[in-house]
Amino acid sequence: MPLIKVNLRKGRSKAELRSLLDKIHEVMVAAFNVPERDRYQIVYEHKSSHMHALDTGLGFERTDKFVLIEVVSRPRKQSEKLAFYRNLAAGLESECSIAASDIMVSFVENTDDDWSFGGGVAQFVTGEL
Repeated sequence: MPLIKVNLRKGRSKAELRSLLDKIHEVMVAAFNVPERDRYQIVYEHKSSHMHALDTGLGFERTDKFVLIEVVSRPRKQSEKLAFYRNLAAGLESECSIAASDIMVSFVENTDDDWSFGGGVAQFVTGEL
């Protein structure tokens, strides 16, 4: 946990997807100090006609490499989120050739009783995690 949902246009190779997911995970582990094996990622690939992302008036020029990342997580400190945004943009630009202007992130926060990792138990509530 967190659960990372990655929305992008269809067309990337398996190697490109692997690199993208690996970098997102690396940055998440560092920013939120979560265990390395705390990896939950889902990729949603969309036809170009099914994904529209303008710039909210900020002047960004979006390309076909645009990525929208949704982070479902327990509440995080503002400083952790800001480090995540900054390091994600730097890492995806340098290692995946995705411009910072093509990266959008949204957090959806929830609480400990909103997670069950299996077995019909809320492990954060029971203290198993």
